[in-house]
Amino acid sequence: MNSLATNVRTLMAVGRYQQTTARPSLIVTGPAAAGKTTALLHVGRACHLAHARTSHRPHRPSDRQVPVAYVLVPPGATAKTLAAEFARYLGIPITARMTQTQITESVCHTYNQTGIRLVLIDEIHRVTPRTTTGAETADLIKDLTERIAATFVYAGIDVTNTPLFTGVRGAQLAGTASLIECGPLPARLGNTHPFTDTITDLEPALDLEQHRPGTLPRHATYLHQRTAGRIGSLTRLIRQAATTAIHNGTERITKQALDAIRLDHHAETTHPPRNPAPNRQSAH
Repeated sequence: MNSLATNVRTLMAVGRYQQTTARPSLIVTGPAAAGKTTALLHVGRACHLAHARTSHRPHRPSDRQVPVAYVLVPPGATAKTLAAEFARYLGIPITARMTQTQITESVCHTYNQTGIRLVLIDEIHRVTPRTTTGAETADLIKDLTERIAATFVYAGIDVTNTPLFTGVRGAQLAGTASLIECGPLPARLGNTHPFTDTITDLEPALDLEQHRPGTLPRHATYLHQRTAGRIGSLTRLIRQAATTAIHNGTERITKQALDAIRLDHHAETTHPPRNPAPNRQSAH
């Protein structure tokens, strides 16, 4: 997150006065559940809050500035459906009869008028330039980067292993985008313990009356083995354990409670719990 935030601030400053070509961009890549979307939203939130602290309150609603946009690439995206997603984020009215060009024109105009300075595009690996539809979608993204005065940041699963960087269109993207790798958190890195530090930072967010601070960091080795160091699996495990603790009235997270939680398939096959809870079927 720190690396991404630092790079985004730098690129936003570099691209602020660049008008003729696409501004430099960033791609956050890594395996599923490695925290890519979390990092993306964290940077977007930081940018939004920074804007809120420094900007003046608008006199009219029409003068309101929106510094950040977040767009999710839909499955099987076409240029038109992706343009529609950009429009939907700001509530730009579109109709079924509108062409892709008309939607794109409206999007570019509105995004520039509302002061969008950072565009976050998630699930970018869904764009496949090798197909006709994917190529048109990639062309749309390139068009938007040149016409919207903003820095673009993408996130996707292992994008270097996808067709995203292949061919002419891939070369264009590779020529403007820097990569930030987002992988599993190591249990130990030199003299530091990144995974334990993350758990320590997460624990204060728990609103459990009987939970003792320091409980989760003491189980750091178990939690790292259980989740393979993946931040997505870790946060899911802690959230589900906390929710269970509220529902059953214990108001605390124990090792036994963590063992009873079923996680995503990848985490379960990497290191299943020693005493998994039996499957229960609801009675109807």
